[in-house]
Amino acid sequence: QVQLVESGGGLAQAGGSLRLSCAASARTSSTYSMAWFRQTPGKEREIVAALNWGNEGTYVTDSVKGRFTFSRDNTKNTVYLQMNNLKPEDTAVYYCAAGLRISVHPTDYLYWGQGTQVTVSS
Repeated sequence: QVQLVESGGGLAQAGGSLRLSCAASARTSSTYSMAWFRQTPGKEREIVAALNWGNEGTYVTDSVKGRFTFSRDNTKNTVYLQMNNLKPEDTAVYYCAAGLRISVHPTDYLYWGQGTQVTVSS
């Protein structure tokens, strides 16, 4: 069982930055792929970025390329989502997830955090 705890959400102005953190309760190196998803009311959960912890392969969705960076610190069992040049359309609840492989489908992930709200004002 892996528990994931997100932090770092909040309110930012358009053009600003936030950094989300996701701390895992168990060692996930070389075992789980990690991902960030986001969801707004009435819409499906969508992939933001995914990282294969073992070989460092990374997926980033087109809408955030060049603005968001997904990284990890194996010593702390934590992954980060650095979000720069935020836009109002980035407003959503952001979820951290762990699974056995990189996937854009939320159903492929086994463990989820509780979510953290990100609100970007124009």
